[in-house]
Amino acid sequence: MSLNNFLRRVLVSLSVVLLFSASIGLVQARSIESVSFLMAAPFADATRDLVKQFNMEHRGKIHLKVIRGPLETEAISDLAISSLLLGKAPFDGLLMDVTWLPKYAAAGWMEPLEGYFNQNDLESLAMGAREGNSYDGHLYRWPMTSDMGLLYYRTDLMDKPPETPDELILISQTLQKDKKIDWGYVWEGRQYEGISCVYLEMIDGFGGDWLEPNDNQIGLDLKPGVEAATWLQGTIDLGVSPKAVTNYAEPEALQSFKVGDAAFMRNWPYAWAELQKSDSAVKGNVGITTMVAKPGHSTSTLGSWGLTVLKGSKHVDASIEAIRFLTTDAAQKQLYLQYGYTPTEQSVFDDPLLLNESPILADFEKALKVVKPRPETPLYAQISDVLQRQLSSILTHEQTPQAGLDVATHNTRQILISAGDQP
Repeated sequence: MSLNNFLRRVLVSLSVVLLFSASIGLVQARSIESVSFLMAAPFADATRDLVKQFNMEHRGKIHLKVIRGPLETEAISDLAISSLLLGKAPFDGLLMDVTWLPKYAAAGWMEPLEGYFNQNDLESLAMGAREGNSYDGHLYRWPMTSDMGLLYYRTDLMDKPPETPDELILISQTLQKDKKIDWGYVWEGRQYEGISCVYLEMIDGFGGDWLEPNDNQIGLDLKPGVEAATWLQGTIDLGVSPKAVTNYAEPEALQSFKVGDAAFMRNWPYAWAELQKSDSAVKGNVGITTMVAKPGHSTSTLGSWGLTVLKGSKHVDASIEAIRFLTTDAAQKQLYLQYGYTPTEQSVFDDPLLLNESPILADFEKALKVVKPRPETPLYAQISDVLQRQLSSILTHEQTPQAGLDVATHNTRQILISAGDQP
């Protein structure tokens, strides 16, 4: 055999091998399921290491991609809805705020999850974390982080926190009179979702209800609702809260409290980690409790974020695998210790090593047990907007509490009637 013929045969054989290898590689590549979830920027950043770990452990089978959405959470919902209205979302799942679920479920945009999570799974969740995941008899969302409204207070200025609205005012005024702080209480008074959360805690604390969950009866204009708005207005009128609180969202309230200007702050669990940083003037002198209320009515507004699979996804099983990974005990411990996101699994709250490292976790669990969901209706965004507008006008004395809440009640009723939800 000539050298040329030998080389020709070698090249042919090599070509066959390369073609066969390429074919195998192509088949393997096609067998890998690509799964994507849309998350608000803070959560996308917080889960980056978990996503890398998932992809390493599922190499050759599933590849998880987290789409980093805007910082503003409502912009996430707008982005998702815009995609869904066009017929098909460019992602398989969504990290969803608790208030979005009824709207998405009623529109048929989510896959039911009860076939993937059984009763044991549900019972493993902490009390409070079980709220806000179902609608109309179906499980649609699996919680990744708990979230609830909290009252932060200065442990160096008082032996114990107030329990009633009157006590908070009295302690604040005493501390202000003694020139120990500039302000008693800072909170989220801007015209946005935060003020609805603040008000929910207060109306419940005065013994009322924003929207009765069983029959959609509106309680805004009744005595407890008016008392709640009057008290919030009074914190400003009495100088316990700064007038600027009407422009405060969470960051502004946190900054005021963090520099030592205030005795009390209403905020979410994430604020705890911020208050422990070296630049915090109150580090080591902060406690948490639930919001002040009349005896027997203390409440925390339910926040929480959970993962859901969108209708039309071709990778439901793989998406469920990703959801389970992102909500394991190990994942929740990591998110809590590194980013301050409150767990959802009871076993994490019971972990003695974690409790020893972070004793405040026990206080988070106590608050989680008394969470109050915001009205669970597909119309929530509309009725919350109505409430926000009227509360803003009340706080700035454009309307009296009674007049403003009369308008809020009327407009809420019209929205419900138009949708056929008002009896």
